[in-house]
Amino acid sequence: MALKYMLLCKIMVDSSSEVYTIINGKIGIEYAGVEVDAMRAIADAHKERSIHAYAKVKDSFRAQLLEDPIVLRHLNQLYDNLLESHLIRLIEPFSRIEIPQVAKLIELPVEQVESKLSEMILDQKLNGTLDQGAGVLIVFDETQQDGTFDAALDTIKELNSVVDKLYKKARKLH
Repeated sequence: MALKYMLLCKIMVDSSSEVYTIINGKIGIEYAGVEVDAMRAIADAHKERSIHAYAKVKDSFRAQLLEDPIVLRHLNQLYDNLLESHLIRLIEPFSRIEIPQVAKLIELPVEQVESKLSEMILDQKLNGTLDQGAGVLIVFDETQQDGTFDAALDTIKELNSVVDKLYKKARKLH
C-alpha cells in the first residue's frame, strides 16, 4: 500500500522515470502486483502526456485506482494538469481558434473543452477570452509588465516618508 503512494508521489512531482527504477528495484519486486502495475501504467500515460492513455488506464485498473479516495483525488489533479498542458500546447500557435476545432484536435466533447478553457482563463493560466457567440477562443499576447507604475508608487512612498520627517522636525522647532 505504501509503495503505491510513493509511486503516486513520484508521478505527481514529474519524476515518472524514478517510478520505473523503484518498480524494477528490490522493493518493487517484493511488492509486485496489480497495484504496482496500475501505478506503472499511470506513469506510462504521464510520460506520454496522453490524456487518452490516462483514461484507458483508469478504466483498466478501476478497482486499484478509483476506490482509494487519496489516489482518486490525486489522479483527478493529474488529469487536470495533463489536460491543461495539452490544451496550452494545442492553442499556443494560434491567436484565434474555434473551440470545436480545439475539441476535435484533443478528441474531447466541446462542452468539456469550453469549460476547461474558461477555468484556465479565470485561473490566469491562459491569457485570452472566450467568444461564446462565435464559438472561438481569442488568445492575447503576453503583455510586458511596465515598471513605471511600480516606480511611481515607490517614489510617492519615499516622498511621504520625507514629508513626515520634515513635519516632525518643524514641530520640534515650534
